[in-house]
Amino acid sequence: MRTLCSTTLISEFFVIGFAGLVAMKDPDLATSTVWTVCGIAMFFSLVLCGLVTRPGGVALGWALQIALIAAGVAVPLMYFLGVVFAGLWWASVHFGRKVDEAKARFAAQDAENGSAQADAV
Repeated sequence: MRTLCSTTLISEFFVIGFAGLVAMKDPDLATSTVWTVCGIAMFFSLVLCGLVTRPGGVALGWALQIALIAAGVAVPLMYFLGVVFAGLWWASVHFGRKVDEAKARFAAQDAENGSAQADAV
């Protein structure tokens, strides 16, 4: 799960940065405010790469997805991109857990086969 979720979060890091560049063009938004908000969100996405397997990591990832959708207030394209990345986040968590379960199942089978071979010797 960690690999899929981290890939999604790293992609979001770049999308947030590009959204900051787009938001800078809006004369109603202060450049310092745009980069403060984008910087915090970018930092949060990087930190989440390490926290995704810890308790609450997935929930924090969902909080980031909601924040990306809410960023559509400043950059309307973020409504669409936020929903796309929320879908990618769901897929990363869902299929990542399935991969982790399959790996655990294969490891258990290998351990069982190894102990059966050791008993035969």
